Amino acid sequence: MRNLKATRDDSLAIEGISAIAYDLDNFVFALGPDAGSSTVTLRSLPGDSTDSSDATTIASWDVDPTDRILDLHCFPDSRTISVVFAGGDITTVRQEPLQGEDQIEIVGSVDAGIATTAWSPDEETVAIATKADTLLLMTRDFEPTSNITLSVEDLNVSSHVSVGWGKKETQFKGRGAAKALRDPTMPEHVDEGTLSTLDDKSASLSWRGDGQYFAMSSILDSDPPSRVVRMYSREGVLESVSEPVNGLESGLNWKPSGQVIAGVRRRAEGLQVVFFERNGLRHGEFDLRLSKEESEMIGRSVRLTWNIDSTVLAVALADRIQLWTTSNYHWYLKQEVYLNDARGLKHHADLLWHPERPLRTATFNDSELHLLDYTFVVSRGSVVPPNDHGLVAVIDGKRLKITPLRTANMPPPMAFDEIELPETANDVAFNRIGTRIIIVHSNKDVTRWEFDYSTKPIKRASLRVHNPHDEQSSLGTLAQHVDTLPNGDELSLSITGVLGSRDQRISGVTSYIVTPTHLIFTTSNHLLKFVHLEESSALQVPPDEPETDERCRNIERGAKIVTVMPSEYSLVLQMPRGNLETIYPRALVLAGIRQSIIDRDYKKAFLTCRAQRVDMNILHDYAPEQFMQDVPLFLKQVKKPEYIDLFLSSLSEENVAETIYKDTLITTPDQPLQDRQTDSGLTLGQLIAGKTNRICDAFLRELRQQSRSIQNIVTAHVCKSPPDLEAGLTLISDLRKQQMQEQLEAAVEHICFLADVNQLYDTALGFYDLDVALLVAQQSQKDPREYLPYLQGLSAMQPLRQRYTIDNDLKRYHKALSHLHSIGDFEELMKYMEKHELYNASMDLYRYDNTRLTEIMRLFAVYSSSRNRYKEAGIAYEYVQDHSSAYEAYRSAGLWQECLASAGLVPVSHEELLELAVNFVASLEEAKDYKAAATVQIDYIVDVEAAVRLLCRGYYFSEAMRLASLHRKPELLRSAIDPGLVEASASMTEMLAEMKSQLNAQVPRIRDLRVKKLEDPLAFIDGADGGDVDIPDNLSLAPTDASTTGTFMTRYTNRSTGTLATDVTRKTHKNRRREERKRARGKKGTVYEEEYLVNSIGRLVERLNAVGEDVSRLVEGLMRRAMRERALAVDAAMQEVLELCRSSLDDVFVFNGESKTDTAEPRAGDEDARRPWGGQGVLWDALATTEHRRDAPVLKAFERLSLLA
Repeated sequence: MRNLKATRDDSLAIEGISAIAYDLDNFVFALGPDAGSSTVTLRSLPGDSTDSSDATTIASWDVDPTDRILDLHCFPDSRTISVVFAGGDITTVRQEPLQGEDQIEIVGSVDAGIATTAWSPDEETVAIATKADTLLLMTRDFEPTSNITLSVEDLNVSSHVSVGWGKKETQFKGRGAAKALRDPTMPEHVDEGTLSTLDDKSASLSWRGDGQYFAMSSILDSDPPSRVVRMYSREGVLESVSEPVNGLESGLNWKPSGQVIAGVRRRAEGLQVVFFERNGLRHGEFDLRLSKEESEMIGRSVRLTWNIDSTVLAVALADRIQLWTTSNYHWYLKQEVYLNDARGLKHHADLLWHPERPLRTATFNDSELHLLDYTFVVSRGSVVPPNDHGLVAVIDGKRLKITPLRTANMPPPMAFDEIELPETANDVAFNRIGTRIIIVHSNKDVTRWEFDYSTKPIKRASLRVHNPHDEQSSLGTLAQHVDTLPNGDELSLSITGVLGSRDQRISGVTSYIVTPTHLIFTTSNHLLKFVHLEESSALQVPPDEPETDERCRNIERGAKIVTVMPSEYSLVLQMPRGNLETIYPRALVLAGIRQSIIDRDYKKAFLTCRAQRVDMNILHDYAPEQFMQDVPLFLKQVKKPEYIDLFLSSLSEENVAETIYKDTLITTPDQPLQDRQTDSGLTLGQLIAGKTNRICDAFLRELRQQSRSIQNIVTAHVCKSPPDLEAGLTLISDLRKQQMQEQLEAAVEHICFLADVNQLYDTALGFYDLDVALLVAQQSQKDPREYLPYLQGLSAMQPLRQRYTIDNDLKRYHKALSHLHSIGDFEELMKYMEKHELYNASMDLYRYDNTRLTEIMRLFAVYSSSRNRYKEAGIAYEYVQDHSSAYEAYRSAGLWQECLASAGLVPVSHEELLELAVNFVASLEEAKDYKAAATVQIDYIVDVEAAVRLLCRGYYFSEAMRLASLHRKPELLRSAIDPGLVEASASMTEMLAEMKSQLNAQVPRIRDLRVKKLEDPLAFIDGADGGDVDIPDNLSLAPTDASTTGTFMTRYTNRSTGTLATDVTRKTHKNRRREERKRARGKKGTVYEEEYLVNSIGRLVERLNAVGEDVSRLVEGLMRRAMRERALAVDAAMQEVLELCRSSLDDVFVFNGESKTDTAEPRAGDEDARRPWGGQGVLWDALATTEHRRDAPVLKAFERLSLLA
């Protein structure tokens, strides 16, 4: 679908040109020799020049006037020019000769003369065919490497067998053809390689693009003579010979991509371009579309040349150059460039492609040099609605193929309309409304055609104006079209794939198109991107995230834009092989839907959502307040009940305008999506909450006012969240009572379609309407033998008993219990309560009936005891004044205060109470609740000494001294309290010493581990395995940026840049459990050691905070008992540990007030996305913990006694 458009067309009149060559971007051309002059002149012309007077002379020398130049080649690196003459001389011209060097030097000569020559693409080898039927291969310095003699025996290299695939001879021709029995693999006619009568007897050479092979076309000295194509390797080894082809001529060129070799074949009907594979077999052909007379007049010595990227094949005729392209196995004639009349001139028209720029070329003959630059363009019509008909014109010689893709998507090479032209077309352009087309022909004629493909019946193209040689119109049409952005900047695509305006550049672009609202382009990464166009902002190019951004989507490799039809939300792409694909990008579709919502055209927006499978919620979510106000308008526009049902059934609580269809266009003031206060004082974000029910309620209000379809009203009830089935069934019940049979049946059928029939049946039973339940059951798959007897049985019951039965069957036990209460059968209620454990509900029902409430409470106490809920059971027993059962329940619960109180109210004997107290003392002492145990000893056992010793064990020395004084037992100070103080000071001093030793050992180890991790991370992670273990092959040891950048955590997980592969570490659940055990142990030398030590320090600080009060009470008690030295020792030990902790927290933890910029953890979503599985996940967690150190625990202050300070 692409045409060649000339971006440069300069013609320079230069007489006597015999050869040209590119010198980088400049031209070097040779003048002479000819019959009137023996001088050869080399001249250089700047590449951007438009005047032949800008040319400068490089060198000039005399040769034989009958000689001619076969090849002119420039070497920019050495600033030399090679000139090969047919007479055999090979001359080198130095553009910047050094001192002592000759500017012009004949470096070699072939006595027999040279037939043709060709340089390899890398300019390191030259192939020379001599007139003595030999082939020479030379280096760049013209040192011979091979000398090959051409002979008839070369044909033996290839033994071609044609099986006739695709030929008409092998086609099925009906039953009659069976009479002629012959081998179907043998065609009726086999080419013998007969020579063309117009063959120029010349030879041709051509190299493949990679320089590994070259081909030579020459006449074989056989009887009769024939022309063959030989394929040689770079070393001069004959690889293959072409199969015989009648009428094969000298034109030859190997496609740079290496696929085929192009040649020229002359037939009685005209000329063909034929293709050969490297093995010499034929590979297709196409007709040059010349008449027999044209073939004989301008088709002599046809020359073929591919451009550097193999996209264009140039055919040089006597007076013109044709440029051909191919797509979908069809060859298109895209351009025909006429030179001055070549008949009567000495030299044939010729062409040279630029060696680096694929679409830059120079054509010439004896009197003219034509400089041309081309670009591939799509000749398309307007893309501005409503004139976006998708018009595309494809040039194919004297035939113009027009397809309105909006009307008919015809795959090329077919077309909707084909116009037969008087001359070959070179350029075309549509008018703005897509009803006219102007065509510029190769002979400068301009024709105008009219058509209209949007009407019925269609109006096909017809000629209206024909202006012969209209130079002005042709130049105007050939002017390059430049797209303009809304801010006035011009937009263009360079040959290097840079799409740019004045202030912005986008690289890697392969094709683009501009609509009134979007810039659309394809990239070399096979992505299709959309950029919103706004007057006041720069281009916001979306990232390469097709999964999350509506402005980006994946496309097939090499696909390019043909045209876009915003009215249809469609975009047409052409694949590399030539076929078309029409897609409906989400960016176009959503832009159209949003614009329709802004315009309040809800029908168009709805139909677009329906056709393109877009979530219907966008109709509300894009402009919630506007939609709620426009519900009547929505119903008026959409009308059809099935459409309204579709919208309501698609509702969900998700705000799709902020999730899957988040608007990528910056909101402007005239759009409804703004975070502003509504009339009701709610923000739009708050309006979205409860969206489904709000919309359904609004629709219900309007539907009832308008007396619309019952079907829509039912849908609005059922589509609520949760579904309001009762309201829907109530509507059905009303229809039944009104005896509206037709609407009733439709409503029942519809509600059963929308909701679960079993749930509907249960709901109908739930509001005790048996008739509606019967209607629903009839629409279900239920067995009538089951539900009919059941419903009949219910209808025969009393109302309360019926409701109790229904609620019990529906497992609505609380309601069923209330019905039993209304019936008044207390015994049945008690059994039902126990069966379904409805004690609280029963208590609430009988809260004013104390007798029955007591019975229920006693049953509840028994129930709680059976469930081991002894505390609740004890309270319930006390409520009914059953202290004996209560004290047993409290005893089982371990509540000593409640148990002893209830035991005293039973009352129990003194011995039982004493035994109970002794048991509680033992259990409390075991639980280390020494203060409570001492209370029981004093109050119930009356053992003061035992109580004092218990208080001393709990560090309550002040209370112990008070009890000794209260009970007049001062001897306990020496016999119980002083030994307790000594024992407590010894144990506390020992514990503080252990803490000090732990800090002195673990804090330096943490420092060492962190230094080791920074200096040698591999040794840190593999330390537990020992230093002699072989490192896996996929573990990088190179200190490159890839292995040393980033955090420590990312360097040693499978999500890193190559330092640790997934295979190296743990995957399975078994390995994960093993890793968790290793992590919990924190063995020395493992990667988990640091995390274990940090956690250990944290636990130590918590223990120190817990014993602070004990130390304070211990020191006070020691001082009161005149044990100052012991108090000093405990106080000093405490101060040492506190100081060590304070100094260590800076190294081990990060304080809350410290800046954590460098160690901030990643976002939770990113962390979860990158976290590996299995055992490696355990390693990830451990590394994350050490990489991002936690906040330091709070160290409580310790108040020292001023007596010891």
